[in-house]
Amino acid sequence: MALFNVRVYGIMINAKREVLVMDEYIRGGYYTKFPGGGLEFGEGTLECMVREWQEELRQEIEVLEHIYTTDFFQISAFDNVTQIISIYYLVKARSPFVAKVSDQPFDFEVPAGVTEVEGARWIPWEQFSADVITLPIDKVVADLVKVKYAGYDTAGH
Repeated sequence: MALFNVRVYGIMINAKREVLVMDEYIRGGYYTKFPGGGLEFGEGTLECMVREWQEELRQEIEVLEHIYTTDFFQISAFDNVTQIISIYYLVKARSPFVAKVSDQPFDFEVPAGVTEVEGARWIPWEQFSADVITLPIDKVVADLVKVKYAGYDTAGH
């Protein structure tokens, strides 16, 4: 029986030309990834995107366009039996950004016994690259974003 895990992520570039990432401690490892998460049964990908941003960042978003869907085999880093399929969208804020944001990677404490902690961080465009992202599919997307949105402004031009 094949097992698939569908993940949905949003790429946000703010007016200062910074890209939003999440620094996360998950199951003993540290990861820098894009905001988003797992598709739930009965949910469409756009619904998932909106829900995940609400849960993680208390942020209302608008999905602007599809960026990428995984086109290669990627096994899960967490169980070695599940194939990961990730879908990425360009998003913009529809409400003021209220989430706590750090300017330092992994700027949080991991209390004893806690298995997941996360924090948001803006990375300046000049410093943003696949090198600052952890997960393999996200690295592919980081490279695409750097090329596709090199001249992007937050008004969508």
